[in-house]
Amino acid sequence: MSASSGTGDETTGSVQSVDRALTILELLAADGELGVTQIAGLLGVHKSTASRLLATLEAHGLAEQLPDRGRYQLGVGLLRLAGSTRVRLDIVRESRPIARALAADTGETVNLVILSGTETLYLDQVEGPSALQIHHWVGRRNPLHATANGRVLLAHASRAEQDAIIAAISDDRRRLPALTARTVTSAEALRAALVEVRHRGYDVAVDELEIGLTAVAAPVRGADGEVIGSLSVSGPGFRLTTDRLDDTVRAVVVAAGAVSRRMGFSGTVTMTAV
Repeated sequence: MSASSGTGDETTGSVQSVDRALTILELLAADGELGVTQIAGLLGVHKSTASRLLATLEAHGLAEQLPDRGRYQLGVGLLRLAGSTRVRLDIVRESRPIARALAADTGETVNLVILSGTETLYLDQVEGPSALQIHHWVGRRNPLHATANGRVLLAHASRAEQDAIIAAISDDRRRLPALTARTVTSAEALRAALVEVRHRGYDVAVDELEIGLTAVAAPVRGADGEVIGSLSVSGPGFRLTTDRLDDTVRAVVVAAGAVSRRMGFSGTVTMTAV
């Protein structure tokens, strides 16, 4: 057998295993509880195959065995996954009217962003009436260190998470990727910037991701006070000039606070003097 055909067989087998595992979850969702023999029969596989698939699902918390009967049911890990999806859907829904008002007020593009691994992930976007060339950000990922949204999210992560992310995106000389001449490329400088961002309650990025692009971002908090996202206004530097930044910062901070309250946050939104 050739190497290429062997790789194909392995890929086919892996896809089949994933398909069977997902089918098990669907069966458990429909029936509530099932034994290994029942699952094997419904899948049309040997009992040992069903047992291995269930063991994998159980290891990830997606299925769990009932101790008194030996049958399986859906695991609590699915609640964690569903909860994450629900939070994303909720924050988009709750932020949309505020984002529209902010876009109309500033004339610029408003983005809603979350932390995803070592990058930002753009969940929603509302274009302002002044937008000439629209950046389609939804679904896009950007570097944390080179964006106002990214630094807002990273500034409110735990120190351990900050350390892990900075280590992951730094080279062996602790340098960060430069996207423009204005990008922060020193890990130490980034750490200092994160302290400032957390203290003042917002961040501003000018020409750091792209030359000519300015962005202002502020944190969105959940009911427990933890930062769950970032709301930003971005636009060309010739419109978001220095004399407009103060008003834009205030508008973004107020809007992010309004989204936070819609997400259940009852604390005080703070911002140092602009």
